[in-house]
Amino acid sequence: MKLLRFQAWLAAVWVGIIIAVGAVAAPTLFATFDRQIAGQGAGRIFGVEARLSLAFAVVLFMIERRRVRDLLEAGAKISVVSPNLLLTLGALFLTVFGEFALHPMIEAAKAGQATALSFGALHGISATLFWLKALLVGVLAWRLTGLSQKA
Repeated sequence: MKLLRFQAWLAAVWVGIIIAVGAVAAPTLFATFDRQIAGQGAGRIFGVEARLSLAFAVVLFMIERRRVRDLLEAGAKISVVSPNLLLTLGALFLTVFGEFALHPMIEAAKAGQATALSFGALHGISATLFWLKALLVGVLAWRLTGLSQKA
């Protein structure tokens, strides 16, 4: 029960970080500083968020695997691939793809190097995937909160 509450708390903190970065920190930088300085600051903040997201995803993955294993050992007839696990893995994939695939392409486009898509298109894809990750983690937190109320 305490582990489930901790899992719900972690997911809630994670979605809070994502929203704080995307809806508060980055827009505030662009409202305060010139575009170049704000872009550099936002890039650093999103990099930190990505690394935090990796850590949250790994910890939540391990907790969810243990929770499902305990339920299976208790005789529950459930799949080893729970919806919560899929939400966690989805958010993990979006983090990895955004930070290690899209971000280098965005930097290359900003530097004037040839890329398959323009800076604007890459930025739009990145922002969409970022908010999709927020949605996945928000749904995860919501689901886990419901489970901790039942336990």
